[in-house]
Amino acid sequence: MTALPKKRLGRGLAALIGDDTPIETVTEQTETLTGLRELPIELVKNNSLNPRKKFNEEELAELAKSISEKGILQPVVVRPILDGESYQIVAGERRWRAAQLAGLHKIPALVRELNDQEVMEIAIIENVQRADLNPVEEARGYQQLIDQFDYTQQQLAESIGKSRSHIANTLRLTALPPQVLDALQDGKLTAGHARALIATADPQSLAQKIIALGLSVRQAEALARSSGTDPQKKKKATETPDSNIAAVEKMLAEALGLRISIEAKTAERGVLLINYKTLDQLEEVCSKLGVTF
Repeated sequence: MTALPKKRLGRGLAALIGDDTPIETVTEQTETLTGLRELPIELVKNNSLNPRKKFNEEELAELAKSISEKGILQPVVVRPILDGESYQIVAGERRWRAAQLAGLHKIPALVRELNDQEVMEIAIIENVQRADLNPVEEARGYQQLIDQFDYTQQQLAESIGKSRSHIANTLRLTALPPQVLDALQDGKLTAGHARALIATADPQSLAQKIIALGLSVRQAEALARSSGTDPQKKKKATETPDSNIAAVEKMLAEALGLRISIEAKTAERGVLLINYKTLDQLEEVCSKLGVTF
């Protein structure tokens, strides 16, 4: 049966921030309301769900200087915390941090009632659209949506506004050793360099060589090809090739007379989607599977 559709937030934050409600000051005694507010900065807390973990100190200082001169031009997005007295950042942690450096006592904020899934998705969308996430943070954010909220790669691609191939290629980065991921986060390697290392037998040594020699992505790819492929990764790759999945999809589609899609999340786990258009088609599928209702 078709999976339940995910709420699409890929249109960005315009729908959230496009609120014409006048700014109102919120004190600790004020009842929690949604809308555009001016919150005491001490009531606003950061969010562990934010995929962005690293903040450049120089960039924060520059933003703090701009905020001191011109104020905050775009409100942060927050949601009320269960204690009823504080708010958790959904989008705009960088502005919040810079506002503290600038010595602000209040901060403009758009208050929204959002669940964890929406918070995670909005945080990723905002950071991806602003190119604020490094490739490792982006990959881990995507993986968290898949693990916690049972997204398929296709659903994630539609929701984030990226291609499925981009999602898949980004997720593959998490297979690299920690030392390579650290170099990627620090900007010593690009995502293109890192992708070239994924199937190699010794990605850590190759990464060190790429950095030391200052190789381009194409040169890194040539180096990776000449170094050989990791036998274990090669074995996993041949266990669930795209051609085999496509063949199974075709056989199931012919057997059921419906459109079938299979998405492998790992070498051993995946999602089977059976798409039907009418209840009669659903009943027919259930009948073939021996299910009655």
